[in-house]
Amino acid sequence: MKLLDRYVFCEWLKVFLVTMGVTLGILVMHDMYSNLGDLIECGATFREICLFYGLLTPSFIPVVLPVSLLLSIVFTVGAMHRNNEITAMRSAGLNVFQITKSLWLAGALLTVGLFWLNADAVPSSIEDSRLMMERLEIESELKGANSPQSVGAVQSLSFDNKKERRLWIMNSFSVATNKASGIFVSTMDEKGRDMQKIMAREAVYDDVENCWFFVDGQELFYDAETRRPVRSVAFDKKYFNDFKEDPKIMRLSMKRAKDLSLFELGALIDAASYRDAENTYDSNRLRAYKVRYASLWLSPLICVLVVAMAIPFSVAGVRTNPMVGVSKTMAMFFGYYIIENISNALGANGILSPFAAALAPAIIVAVFAARLYRKVV
Repeated sequence: MKLLDRYVFCEWLKVFLVTMGVTLGILVMHDMYSNLGDLIECGATFREICLFYGLLTPSFIPVVLPVSLLLSIVFTVGAMHRNNEITAMRSAGLNVFQITKSLWLAGALLTVGLFWLNADAVPSSIEDSRLMMERLEIESELKGANSPQSVGAVQSLSFDNKKERRLWIMNSFSVATNKASGIFVSTMDEKGRDMQKIMAREAVYDDVENCWFFVDGQELFYDAETRRPVRSVAFDKKYFNDFKEDPKIMRLSMKRAKDLSLFELGALIDAASYRDAENTYDSNRLRAYKVRYASLWLSPLICVLVVAMAIPFSVAGVRTNPMVGVSKTMAMFFGYYIIENISNALGANGILSPFAAALAPAIIVAVFAARLYRKVV
């Protein structure tokens, strides 16, 4: 790396690290405002609170990193522009890319790093912090509960397993005991017609055998031709070894797509997907999962887009009022998220494919940024 490249990179890095620390601290404080009271109410110790935020903090990095990168480049390049350093460098025969190529390299490295975070650290951070919060809540509820069944209860839980063609409906499910009450399961053929129905007073997920155990129920079978009930069998206790649905996945299906990790989205997509030669079906919820899944994989590209947006605005900023360049850049940055939300909505409604919906904002911003960049090169 040449002396000039090291100078630009070091000036940027100092601002980036400070900005990263401040914005990350703001997000942690915001989460403390929302969740710290709940942690204390659950009886969490100081060590457990520190551990919780240690687990949670990596999940904030994909949000904080692009903003910090944007602000640091705007501040660094804008300051160099106001101090006539950019003018002096260009007078020496250097173009804007040659002056800022170390920033492009930093954007590329951060893109690779964000890919790794999204594929490894961030999913673990989201899941581990959620599990810790649930564990603390369950332990707190167990101290004053009359019955373990009421602890961590999820009401009106439903899950449509398109892959195995089974629809689950439960009046309630206890996270503490893995036990469901008032359970109904309908198994259908490839055309969506009933083949079997099971109604039971309760059911328990056996995490050793990885299957469901039903208690005090009735099994109803349907004729393959007429689709009318032909046989009913009552039972006191019965294992259904083919029913492998994990209650964790069932509970996750009730959450919003943006609250799920990459791994959880992949598991839900696998469970909810259904394909055969005669039928292709994607529900709105499944499409939302797929759009979010693709967006998480493509989101690291925002680092390179931020560099592409920030540099031309900073270089072309008004000398007497540097906030003009900053305000334009911030408007462009938030405009990206507006475009992303619109594109995600189109993908969730089936107007765009999930991959196209995830990629469209990056393409639009890249084209716009390229036009701006050509003007200052």
